[in-house]
Amino acid sequence: MLLSLRVKNLALVEQARIEWQPGLNVITGETGAGKSILIGALKLLLGDRAERKWIRAGADACGAEAVFDVSRLPDLPALLDELGLPPPEDGQLIVRRIVKESGAGQNLVNDSAVTLGALKRLGERLVDMHGPYDHQSLLDPAFQLDVLDAYGGLGAARAAYQERHRQALELDAQRAALQGGDEEVAARIDLLQFRIKELEEAAPEPGEDEAVAREHAVASHAQRILELGQGVLNALQDGEGNAFDALAGAQRALDELARLWPEGAAWKDEARETARQIQALAESMRSALDRVEADPARLDWLDRRLAMYQRLKKKYNADAAGLVRALDESRAALKELQQRGERLAAIEQRIAAANAERLAAGRALGKKRRATAEKLAKAITEQLRELGFPHGAFSVELAETPPGPAGCDAVTFGFAPNAGEPRRPLRDIASSGEISRVMLATKAVLAEHDRIPVLVFDEVDANVGGEMGLAVGRKLAELAKSHQVLCITHLPQVAAQGRTHFAVVKRVRDGRTFAEVDALDQKARVDEIARMLGGKDLTRVTLQHARELLAAGGAQP
Repeated sequence: MLLSLRVKNLALVEQARIEWQPGLNVITGETGAGKSILIGALKLLLGDRAERKWIRAGADACGAEAVFDVSRLPDLPALLDELGLPPPEDGQLIVRRIVKESGAGQNLVNDSAVTLGALKRLGERLVDMHGPYDHQSLLDPAFQLDVLDAYGGLGAARAAYQERHRQALELDAQRAALQGGDEEVAARIDLLQFRIKELEEAAPEPGEDEAVAREHAVASHAQRILELGQGVLNALQDGEGNAFDALAGAQRALDELARLWPEGAAWKDEARETARQIQALAESMRSALDRVEADPARLDWLDRRLAMYQRLKKKYNADAAGLVRALDESRAALKELQQRGERLAAIEQRIAAANAERLAAGRALGKKRRATAEKLAKAITEQLRELGFPHGAFSVELAETPPGPAGCDAVTFGFAPNAGEPRRPLRDIASSGEISRVMLATKAVLAEHDRIPVLVFDEVDANVGGEMGLAVGRKLAELAKSHQVLCITHLPQVAAQGRTHFAVVKRVRDGRTFAEVDALDQKARVDEIARMLGGKDLTRVTLQHARELLAAGGAQP
């Protein structure tokens, strides 16, 4: 249930707060007074696209806030949890929307930021809105099928069919991908075979590209490296007058020096350590130089191997490890293409099975729809007779079709408004006034089967009047016994049926126009109903008629 709606700086409304009540809440006012602003604010809170032009002149932002009592919606906590929102406190859900002149706006549910998508999903559980043009949706076969399934509680059967339909489409897509054009597949096979041959001949190994580059850098300067290295060895240990021999002579002198001068003992030890280091360095260099080959054949092989890696790395945009992976992937892709005949045969079998399952699910759904169609037609016919069609007849006809997204059925709503007339498709015969009443009858029937607590009707009584207006008002009052109903109306017959009455009025203060919402007491209701009957100039006759309408609607004048 909607407890309150607060609007700030939205179009002509500077500040407004409406405390809604259970049952039928009616909203009236002169044309252009701003009644639609309230519905616009509610739509804004339920995820409609915002426009900055709605911000009242002189303000830098506009906003709306709605408080819902959701204590009787047991399924809502699961949706809130799915949306990452905390459970409602004290059974209330507070939805806020702020639209700013510059910068991003805000969408809040119980002070937690949410997306517009989340607001829409919440709105679908909280409010069912019917605007002045929504009755045209009743002419849409897809909407008609939704109505039938909703009335019959066929959501599970429809979901089961749709899962089979999804699986069948997925298999069709796999088959199409496998089939392709023969020329395209042949070209793909040729390309893969060439790639595999090229990579197999190259025989790449992970890390080999880096190792070859390092060895090539040494081999290309091998002769000079050996020459320089031998020169260093000669200086250290191998040549005449080398450092090691010189140190050996120095050590002999230091032995005698140490005997003659005790302080020389430390120099003796240092000289011995230096000689050991020279010997170790020479051995290390000799071992390393032994591995350096000045072999033209080896250098030629390294040149070719390095060039191969450079070419393939550029071509495949991969290092040696990536080339190995490319080879493995190419082999797997070639195998898959070469085996596509076998795979196609297997998929054809799966498609046949999936199509059979889809058809069975579609026919099972269709059987339930046919059992529901007669009941729905009877229920809507009964509602229409209360809405001014005493001899009207409504029908729901189904025809089998190839499997589609919603099943294997095409539905047609038929209507004969008068006795003796054949039923024809609704889209062919209904006037706008008639289709509005058919939509109201449909809503009345569906309201018994859904859990959406708030129903909003924006000028559902368009193009009707007189006794028909009274019938529409009574039907709305009947709906309000099981749902909270908000209704914008221009008919006094409908307004008189309301349990709670609000009037939207335009007032001018300090040269500016303000739209304001007044909650009417009984005396004010009489004046408002009388205005709707006869204009601003209230007369004794219109006031008496207003009292009679209110009394007939159950209100005390």
